[in-house]
Amino acid sequence: MMTEISQQMVDSLLPRRGAETDKNDYGRVLCVCGSADYTGAAYFAAQGAVRMGSGVVTLATPEKAWPVLAVKLNEPVVRPMPCTEAGLLSAGALSALLQLAERADALLIGCGLGRSDEVSAIVLALLRQARCQIVLDADGINALGTHKDVLRQAVHPVVLTPHAGEFARLSGLRSPDTAALADFAQTHRCILLYKGHRTLIAAPDGRLYRNHSGNPGMAKGGSGDVLAGMLVSLCGQGLAAVDAACAAAWLHGRAGDMAANELSEYGMTPSDMLGLLPWVLRRYNAREW
Repeated sequence: MMTEISQQMVDSLLPRRGAETDKNDYGRVLCVCGSADYTGAAYFAAQGAVRMGSGVVTLATPEKAWPVLAVKLNEPVVRPMPCTEAGLLSAGALSALLQLAERADALLIGCGLGRSDEVSAIVLALLRQARCQIVLDADGINALGTHKDVLRQAVHPVVLTPHAGEFARLSGLRSPDTAALADFAQTHRCILLYKGHRTLIAAPDGRLYRNHSGNPGMAKGGSGDVLAGMLVSLCGQGLAAVDAACAAAWLHGRAGDMAANELSEYGMTPSDMLGLLPWVLRRYNAREW
């Protein structure tokens, strides 16, 4: 049975922020993202988590990407990690990443990581060893390759956020129907957020959800990274992973719709969506409840 995601559903999922709270009450998230050639993806993911309300956001990125991201980002803690000459994470980064993951409530892996054997080994090791909820996006998904069995070794069902091309590389299915997506989620004990005109979310227990917010103006580089950051933020704030996926998809689309209405589908950018997300979230201020 398909459940349609609605504003009422999202209203019921987002927690109220209490008066006597501090940053530690709103989740510590770790984003393992970026490379020398793809700093933008890491930026959008980290800012997506900040804008969604995380208490502390840490971005772990290759040291060759660090100078750019440390200048661009004010709120997240930006940690430089050992990297290769090409500016991708090297095997020497794994120990530090595992230490950072120990303090995280949720972990995002993949936005702008690039591809290499060392990156793949790091992704697989984090999936096996990290104890917190994991969101896997972009090159994190690509790193799975022929190792989909690792998904069942994770402590919690992993949230995967593929677009059609990434899912085709992962599954061999180029035009999957709803049944195929549901079967993949159940077989691999994961939560599948399949991005498209009507984003579909499949849970390992067979539940299916469909999102109707969003528009073609969001089909621009960086938009998916914003979504990934929002999703990991909600996981870190304590939402169940399936609920976080549903809420993030709807809110992301709503920010996109607001951007399109104000700036046009042609002219809107992921940066505009980040800027408008707080306006989407105003209804969840404590005094509005």
